[in-house]
Amino acid sequence: MDMNDVAKRGLVLLGCGKMGSAMLAGWLRNGLPPASVWVMDPKPSDWLKAQGVNIGGDLPTNPAIAIIAVKPQMMAAALPDVKIFGNGQTLVISIAAGTPIATFEKMLGDATPIIRAMPNTPAAIGRGITALIGNAKTSPDDMDLAEALLWSIGQTVRLENEGQMDAVTAVSGSGPAYVFHLIETLAAAGVAEGLPADLAMQLATATVGGAGELAEDVDETPEQLRINVTSPNGTTQAALEVLMDPDTGFPSLLRRAVAAAAARSRELANE
Repeated sequence: MDMNDVAKRGLVLLGCGKMGSAMLAGWLRNGLPPASVWVMDPKPSDWLKAQGVNIGGDLPTNPAIAIIAVKPQMMAAALPDVKIFGNGQTLVISIAAGTPIATFEKMLGDATPIIRAMPNTPAAIGRGITALIGNAKTSPDDMDLAEALLWSIGQTVRLENEGQMDAVTAVSGSGPAYVFHLIETLAAAGVAEGLPADLAMQLATATVGGAGELAEDVDETPEQLRINVTSPNGTTQAALEVLMDPDTGFPSLLRRAVAAAAARSRELANE
């Protein structure tokens, strides 16, 4: 199965919030015909209505792909809508956080190829990263197709087993919130040192955004980039002695934060 099959047989998108809209925009931008897309969403946005896709109505009987993009809290209500795709011929891709593959297999049947994916919010600007893991019925072609679809919102990585998804959730899924809070607190620290609030926020936002892009775009490791900007006995070293303290700095703080997120992810899968 390839993108031509998707165009012929159709793609069903269940849920079109921020993440669903980001994916849909990427597919349409990359040439997927709007007429081959069916979107099921209780409150379609004005943007969605203007895209020329099928909204609601009769779904194709054997679409190439069904993508579940609803929030975990809405999963129980959404699953009956996708039960019709559990025939082993439709590839089901879930981006619902905290919902294990086994949940979908119980609803759709063991013959259904199912891929669980964890994207993150920078997908909205095409700078996301999505981790993928498929069940036993997922073929290499299915994984390639899922990657092709998700490249529209950024990078993709494949996991070795589904158990890694809790750590992925804690690092990249929830991770943007950690960075946003870093911007908030860095700006607040600038205000405490005498900067106007708007200037401090502009400096903090541009610094974090620029540093992240630099880390992605150059061959040097983040460790080497840190060393490059740290002069002996200079201002950066003075700050890093605080931030790198093994007990009170980032090493302990982020380890505890990521562990808490991973633990909550495991709890959600069992609720």
